[in-house]
Amino acid sequence: MKILLIGATGTLGAALHKTLDTRGHEVITVGRNGGDLRYDITDPTQVTEVYERVGRVDAVVSAAGHVPYKPVTELTPEDYLAAFHGKVLSQIDLVRQGIPRIAERGSFTLITGVLAREPIPTGSAASMANGALEAFVRAAAIEIAPQRINAISPTVFTESLDSYGDYFPGMPSVDLADVTQAYVRSVEGAQTGQIYAL
Repeated sequence: MKILLIGATGTLGAALHKTLDTRGHEVITVGRNGGDLRYDITDPTQVTEVYERVGRVDAVVSAAGHVPYKPVTELTPEDYLAAFHGKVLSQIDLVRQGIPRIAERGSFTLITGVLAREPIPTGSAASMANGALEAFVRAAAIEIAPQRINAISPTVFTESLDSYGDYFPGMPSVDLADVTQAYVRSVEGAQTGQIYAL
């Protein structure tokens, strides 16, 4: 398959690139600061440019999304808007603009996260964003068939525990290898409207 990978230079994106490449796919990587193409997907105009550059693809895979973390009493309307634009609207726009540009039975795989179902202190903006995306995935799935759409919703990565483990006390971690396999399941499988919680 010809796969467009967004967020290719992050921890998850780099692991995904390796996994998908090993499985024989042609992977075109996109990132703000690295990759085959350098674009910011929070800008709808740049999303358009990405699709115009790469042409038709079989799958779009996203490992990108940024949200602010602050106590709820300190989060401003601008912070919530930043979370919405940085993680929700950017990925929705990948789908919205991608529908006419991917294969008839192509797929979209988005990234959400554990905070949609298990919130933590300072994580209300992330919980909002992840929950919104998961609702969008379920809704879009019933409209875009035979194209497919799923979301990967992992907890904290085992490989990132040194940096982020304190924010997820008592929560089990997940190995990146397991997360990348969930993406493989979404891309190469047949399900749609699924939230793969890890």
